[in-house]
Amino acid sequence: MRLVVLGGGESGVGTAILGKEKGYDVFVSDFGKIKENYKEVLIKNGIDWEEEKHTESLILNADVVMKSPGIPEKAPIVKKLVEKGIPVISEIEFAAPFTKAITIGITGSNGKTTTTMLTYHLLKSAGLNVGLAGNIGKSFAEQVAEDKYDSYVLELSSFQLDGIINYKPHIAIITNISPDHLDRYDYKYENYIDSKFRITMNQTEEDYLIYDADDEAISEWLQKNKTRAKLIPFSLTKTFEEGAFIKNNTMEAIINQEEFQMETAAIALEGKHNFKNAMAATSVAKLMQIRKATIRESLSNFQGVEHRLEKVLKIQNVQYINDSKATNVNATFFALDSMNSPTVWIVGGVDKGNDYNELMALVREKVKAIICLGVDNRKIIDAFGNVVDVMVEVGTMTEAVRMAQHISEKGDTVLLSPACASFDLFENYEDRGRQFKDAVHNL
Repeated sequence: MRLVVLGGGESGVGTAILGKEKGYDVFVSDFGKIKENYKEVLIKNGIDWEEEKHTESLILNADVVMKSPGIPEKAPIVKKLVEKGIPVISEIEFAAPFTKAITIGITGSNGKTTTTMLTYHLLKSAGLNVGLAGNIGKSFAEQVAEDKYDSYVLELSSFQLDGIINYKPHIAIITNISPDHLDRYDYKYENYIDSKFRITMNQTEEDYLIYDADDEAISEWLQKNKTRAKLIPFSLTKTFEEGAFIKNNTMEAIINQEEFQMETAAIALEGKHNFKNAMAATSVAKLMQIRKATIRESLSNFQGVEHRLEKVLKIQNVQYINDSKATNVNATFFALDSMNSPTVWIVGGVDKGNDYNELMALVREKVKAIICLGVDNRKIIDAFGNVVDVMVEVGTMTEAVRMAQHISEKGDTVLLSPACASFDLFENYEDRGRQFKDAVHNL
């Protein structure tokens, strides 16, 4: 069996290692450059590879192709594979059959990283032998090759879900759905929504789907479509006989006739959206039969996720917050919504078809100045030019932070929450967040 891996990054190299271990004839092809550390791994494992090209004669003879999530379906090589009827799958689809471990799959437009990390923290604190993978950390396929874990918490993007055929998580979570990556879905929101719901398409009556019952797109989909999984809703406004909700400043989760309660004030993560993430993670913990005391302790000591509303420093009584992970409008909505002081907002990057109108009321109420940090800021300037007193364009993170310091006054907050992808000026959102933190520390 010939396995061709498109993309020589974390998921690609992990898949190559697992494929080799399972006796496949493996070839890795990357249209860009492969990082040195990944090349070393491929060479050490005796795996053939190429970079900066896709040699068709070495790819179109595959029995199966694992495509990295970053490569669009529209790429010429992918189209040719599909025309030839060669299955093009994701790393999760390839690796899942090789493990007996339970998987918990988490998707959503926002909150999925925090929910994934929090769920992992809850299970690990309870002493479960659990791995963390998907969009996060070390490749799932490589961890399956090492065969160390009884269960995995997987953060799954819509791109990873597009490449599944038979994979099903035992427990699935959809944190929320809002327009994102529409450039990859022919600018059709319904295509993106369907893509998220692929997480439950193979689930059976023995599996669970945990979902945000306040989310319009999720509710509509569930009214029109069927899943066989057992539904476990969570909500800030409704209550359930089975599910999780907030009532009188208390988070309650009722699952399998067992009740769990915790004061919301004791939850380490702040903000309404984080209560939702906590309800989702708690629902998993209850399904995995973790003790109440352990759940309470884990929720009260969780440190949060880097680049997600991360408090960096207070300088001259101005709080600097790094929310670089906000790569879409909905994520920035949560960030602005949780601001309690006049805000200097640093925004911009690669626009994925954003509609900034959703932010208008919050910007009017909370934002005193906007600093645009992107190659093309036209849309942001058109949207908010008449709404805020100060609107500035800058070309580097250092300039952005210096300008923010200049504009801000005692008691203000400086918030980096770009609402866009980062690839115009930075390697990725992590690089963007680190540059912000460095610039703040250098003030």
